[in-house]
Amino acid sequence: MDSRLLNIGFGNAVKISRILAVVNPGSSPIRKLKDDARVEKKLIDVTEGRRTRAIIILDSGHLVLSSVQPETINQRLLALELEQRHLVGLSDKIQGEVVHE
Repeated sequence: MDSRLLNIGFGNAVKISRILAVVNPGSSPIRKLKDDARVEKKLIDVTEGRRTRAIIILDSGHLVLSSVQPETINQRLLALELEQRHLVGLSDKIQGEVVHE
C-alpha cells in the first residue's frame, strides 16, 4: 500500500492510494456530487477561501475541494509515480549487482 502524500495546496496533503479521481468542478454532475457530499458531511474544503479548481474523489466517498488546478495535481501524481519507478529500478539494479558479486 502506498503511504506517500500528495500536496494539494496550502500545506495540505492526501494519501495517494486513497485517490480515485481528480476532476474539474464545472460540470453539473460534479456539482451535484459536491452538494450530496456536503449533505452527507463528506466534503473537505482546503481552498482557504479561494476558488475551487479541482475536486479530489477519495475511495472513502469523501470529496476534497482544492484551489490547485487538476492538471497541476495530475502532474504532481505523475512526478511521484516516475520517482517511485526510478527508485524501484535503482533498487532492482543494486540487488542484481549484489547477487552477481
